[in-house]
Amino acid sequence: MAKRVLDVGNCVPDHAAIRSLLEGTFGAEVVQTHTPEDTLAKLKGCNFDLVLINRKLDQDYSDGMDIITTIKADAALAQIPVMLITNYEDHQAAAVAAGAVPGFGKLSLRSTQTLERLGKYLK
Repeated sequence: MAKRVLDVGNCVPDHAAIRSLLEGTFGAEVVQTHTPEDTLAKLKGCNFDLVLINRKLDQDYSDGMDIITTIKADAALAQIPVMLITNYEDHQAAAVAAGAVPGFGKLSLRSTQTLERLGKYLK
């Protein structure tokens, strides 16, 4: 059975690049959400192996860190691995401190390090 990934808050071109990478490399099924509300509803209604959250959601520019905090505070969702997508190391560190696993930036999407990080959850 294919691993399932929830891609949160990415614009159309970025989502397409992420989906292409995850489907092509790992055979994963990628589902997209756009807001904190539809993200939490989708997480409560379906099983996901990994959640990727953009630092700033494309649709309303809300903070992806708020979604990470909400997921990690919910006992039913807290065990789901979450990665923040950002090129900024200080934001990555804050996400890890909030309970996320180390993520990646869009500039390093196809790097060996990113593939290894994703592979931990998608192989």
